[in-house]
Amino acid sequence: MPDLDSGHYFLTTLAPIRDSATDKHKHGSYTQAVRIALARMPSALQSPATEKIGVNSPFARNRRTHFARMFVLNDVVYNGRIGKNALAASIAGDDPALSRPVDRLNTSYLVFCADIDAVEEDGAPLPETLTPAQRRRVRDAYARRLWETMEPELREIYSNCEGFDGIETAQAFADYLDRCHVETTMPFHDYYLALPEFNELPLKWLLAAVALPFVFAAAALLMRVFGVLQMPVLGIDTFLAFLLGLAVTGIAGFAAIRYSLKNGEKPLPPGRYDDLPSVLKALYLQQKFSDFAVEAQGASPDDLHAAFGAFLEQHRPGDRLDPTQPPGVIPVRNG
Repeated sequence: MPDLDSGHYFLTTLAPIRDSATDKHKHGSYTQAVRIALARMPSALQSPATEKIGVNSPFARNRRTHFARMFVLNDVVYNGRIGKNALAASIAGDDPALSRPVDRLNTSYLVFCADIDAVEEDGAPLPETLTPAQRRRVRDAYARRLWETMEPELREIYSNCEGFDGIETAQAFADYLDRCHVETTMPFHDYYLALPEFNELPLKWLLAAVALPFVFAAAALLMRVFGVLQMPVLGIDTFLAFLLGLAVTGIAGFAAIRYSLKNGEKPLPPGRYDDLPSVLKALYLQQKFSDFAVEAQGASPDDLHAAFGAFLEQHRPGDRLDPTQPPGVIPVRNG
């Protein structure tokens, strides 16, 4: 299913950047202004260098964003001429010395990609599937949360894009992003603790559904070739039987292909503990329990039992939302 897989929504939007040449009041490049705004945006505190800065990414202000990326796409990559068989090209009169049309973008685009929990409320369970209307609501809810938590940064960036004028509310920004939305058909997911149950095709049944009417049609045709005019048992004309078998083979083949494509579009189910609150809680408990294990070395059984009870009461493993690790950071040794 486009955009949705494993309970995550893989959002992709392309916002066209304004053409500076058409604005007589603009003395610089809108594309460059976007690049400068993106360069000013801090990254997450996930390395010693970024920790020294002490300013976290604005995307860390919400608890739905697993990964986010923004970049400027100036143009599509030219991968060279489409290869052709030399003999076929010569017969068709295709001169390789002549240039061919090349796909180009009519302007630069601001690309925004995000891997988020496919939910409308923080902490809600991840869905296995979503209707188109539900996917739109997930996009809208996430866009509104972004506007509520990082409006200044979004304004600095998107004010250089076409169609952003007049965006003043969270819902207006959600509608704007939806107009820029493009489907993601090849998401990447790496949180599975155990592989899910994949959507396997019943190949034997599909092959049998196509092969049986084909064998019937082939047998009827052979009988007709050798002078048998009627099908044994059935008593129908062999040529008519051939046509019926051929028609059923085509229908079965088309249905098998449609079924295979639909099966391939099914999203994989959510993994256990795949939502961002669970991931953050796991990272938090991993570090806190490591500290506990070090501090509990040499403790008596009674002291260890009491200390572990206090650990459970303080850190509440069953509560995904609090206490937990803040988004966008690695260590939480203190606090």
